[in-house]
Parts: sequence; C-alpha cells; structure tokens
Amino acid sequence: MAGHQSESVRNQACLQDRPAPGGPAVPETDGSPGEGRAHTLRGHLGVWSIVFMVVAAAAPLTVVAGVVPLGIGIGNGAAFPLTFVICCATLLLFAVGFTRMTPHVPKAGAFYTYVRSSLGRPMGLGSAYLALATYSAVMLGVYGYIGAATQELVFQYVGVTLPWWLYSAAVLLIVALLGYRHVELSGKVLGVLLICEVGIVVVFDLVVTVRGGGDSGLSTALLQPSQITSGSPGIALMFAIASFLGFEATAVYRDEARDPDRTVPRATYLALLLVGSFYALSSWALVSAWGDQAAVKEANADPGNMLITAVERYLGSAGSHIVLFLLVSSIFAAILSFHNVAARYVFSLANTGALPIGGGSSHPRHGSPHTASLVQSGLSLVMLVIFVVVGMDPVTQIFSWLVGTATLGVLVLMCLTCLAVVVFFRRTRVERNVWATVVAPVLGLAGLLTCLILTLTNFPLLIGGSRGLAIGIEALLATFFVGGFVVAVVRRRHLTD
Repeated sequence: MAGHQSESVRNQACLQDRPAPGGPAVPETDGSPGEGRAHTLRGHLGVWSIVFMVVAAAAPLTVVAGVVPLGIGIGNGAAFPLTFVICCATLLLFAVGFTRMTPHVPKAGAFYTYVRSSLGRPMGLGSAYLALATYSAVMLGVYGYIGAATQELVFQYVGVTLPWWLYSAAVLLIVALLGYRHVELSGKVLGVLLICEVGIVVVFDLVVTVRGGGDSGLSTALLQPSQITSGSPGIALMFAIASFLGFEATAVYRDEARDPDRTVPRATYLALLLVGSFYALSSWALVSAWGDQAAVKEANADPGNMLITAVERYLGSAGSHIVLFLLVSSIFAAILSFHNVAARYVFSLANTGALPIGGGSSHPRHGSPHTASLVQSGLSLVMLVIFVVVGMDPVTQIFSWLVGTATLGVLVLMCLTCLAVVVFFRRTRVERNVWATVVAPVLGLAGLLTCLILTLTNFPLLIGGSRGLAIGIEALLATFFVGGFVVAVVRRRHLTD
C-alpha cells in the first residue's frame, strides 16, 4: 500500500544548523512568509526507526492477505511472486539516483525538493500539491478499510454490530494524538505493530517451507517462463507495484534523522529490500501452501479468506485468530505512517508560503508539526463525515477508489523524480559516477513508465469502478498538479525556496 511515502522543514531554513536533539526549535526571522512561526522539526531517528515507519505504510500483512490473492487470481497465477522481485528491482534502480541526490539537496522531503531543485519551482510545487493529495487520499481510503475490518472483527468475537464509521472515528482520534506528539513515539508504536504482523507471516512461511508445501510440494511456477507470462502479467505488475506504496517517504524524515546523509539512503535501501523479500517469500509460501493450481482456484473463489484459511491449516486456529487481529493493527500502522507524511507536506508547504503559514509551526516541546497534524486530522474528519452522509461503502468505494488514486499519483511522482535526478546531475556535474547518475535512474524511469502505462490502462480495474470514474480521478490528480504549478507562477514573489 506499499507504504509506502512531504517536506518537514521550510526550504530557506534548511541550510541553517540543525538544533541539537531535544533543543529549542529555531524560529525563522528573515522576513519570509513564515517569520516568527516557522520552525525546524527535531528528532534523532535512526535507520530502523525510519524503516519501521515507511514499511508500516506498506501494510505488509494486509498486502499478503488482500493484494496477493488478487494478483494470483486475476494476474499471472502461481508465478505472481516473481512480480514482486521485478518491481523491487525497478524501485532499487529508482533508489540509486534518489539516494545519490540526497546529500546535494539538504532539505527534508522527497518528491518536492528533488523536482524543485532540477525542474524548477512550478514543477516542484505542482509535485508537492500532487503528493499532498496522494498521501491524503491513501490515508482516507485506509480509514474506510479499518472501520469495516474492525466492525467485522468485533461482530465475529463479541456479536455486536456498530456502524463502521464509529471505529474509523476512534482510530482518527488515536492517530491525531500520536501525530501531535514527538515523531519517535509514532516510530515506537509502528515498530511494535510491524514486528508483530511480519512475525506471524514469517512463522507461516517457515512452517510451509519446512513441511514442503501442500500436496503438490513447493511451488516452482515463478521459475517457469510459461507460467510467468500466463494470465495477465500487466495486471499482476500493477498490483505488485501498488504494494510498495509508501517506501519512498524515507526522505521526509530528513530533519528528524540522526545523520540524514547516511540514515536516509540506508533506510531507503533497507526498506525496499525487506518489503520486496517479504512479499516475494510470503506470496510464494501462500502459493506453495495450496499448490499451483489450487492456489489460483482459491484466489478466484475466496480471495478474502485465502491467507486465513491457509494459516489455520498450517498454524492452527490460534494462528488464524492472531492474523485476524493483526490485520487490523496492520491497517492502523499504515494510517499512522501516512498521516505523518501528509502532515509534513502541509508543514513544508506552509513554510514556503504555498499554504497558510499557521501550518508551518512546530511544537516547542515535541518538535513535531503539531498544527499541520491537527489540520490533517480535521480535514480527515470532515471527509469521513462526507463519506458517511453520501453513503459510500467503506471498502468497495472509499478504500478502493482512494488507494487506487494514490497508486497512480505516486507513480507519476516517482517518474518525475527519476527525470529530476538525471537533469540535476547532468546540469551540476557534482557527481561523475555514470551508473548512479545516469544509467540507473534512466533504467528506473523506463521501468516506472511501464508500470504507469499499465496502471493507466487497467485503472478502472484497480479502483473497482467504471472508465468514467477513472477519468474523473485522473482529472482530479491533474488538477492538483496544475494548481501547484499555477500557485508557483502567480505567487513567485511571495514564495521561499
């Protein structure tokens, strides 16, 4: 969900000395739009803390339980696990240039700062608006999903049926409280939840492997060319790339990292490798647990319970009960992670003058973007109320439409970032490594463009709607990008870098 991935400091102040961890925030007093109220975020996050936050956004257990059966059923069948390897390799190529450029752009944030430094402020601000819309969309979509999942869980174990939106509202309140506090508190919460959800699946993977899979043995479909190209490989690739949503957000925590020039690149590579390996191994184990043909049949017949049934068969009823509870915690972890990213985008844009400057203040004690976090929570509450009043289904509409929207938006942003990396190094000549500055980014761009084209082609399927709805969503994303571009042109004298 791919998790997936905001600027946490105003651009003009990012070249100043960072305050020591726990020290007072430094207000901006140079007459910029955020004078007296803009602050630098604080923290001393290590590699693993950032990895936990961005991997949690991908909601790995939710991907294995929800996306993998879809990839097997309507993608390329039992060979679907290889698709994760292909997507991971493509994103690693993207990461080469992305991380290589990090020391040369000493500003917190991912897409906006990279695109701004290479392609100019209008393109950069367009990317920032698109990114804010993208991360807000996925967060809202997952609010719908967790409401429905919690409703079903409570009914199954307690026998009480309450409206799904009550659970979503309760989660929103918890996220608002954690987002207001120091980022390291969120990191600790996400770390615990991530270890639990990954742990149960790894145990399942090991048991399946040791027992030699199902009746037909361990799957070898991912090694057979005829299986790899069977079914709909394009759709499989689309589902797989969507599962990595959020990994790219490592750079948004630059100002809160202990040693950003080292921590951010290491966290990026580590997050990608862990997520990619986990997805490939776990999807292969799930196929092996059923057998190649039986897995495809089950994925088409009952995709929602495919993992639960397999876990119960191999780990007993206790294992299946644990997975049901951890599915909800996995979704919660994704919401918290995306909330942190979106709040940091609001914080940064406010400090450049592209959004009201009130959102650019940091908490004097927690060093968090508390105002931006509250704004994000408030907007989420408003949208949640609208969804309920309109009567939208929390899964087939809210979750499906908005997460599909976010997948498309992130692919566009990553393509722009790849292009920005190539342009930056060609123009500045600050690096001479051809592989890192040209070859890898170009190959990554080619792979991401392929994924983007496949996603656009199959977008109605991804969002579970009509072609008309797909066109409407695509137009909405384009509107956000154009809106940021126009703001950069019209307000160029009032914006800071």
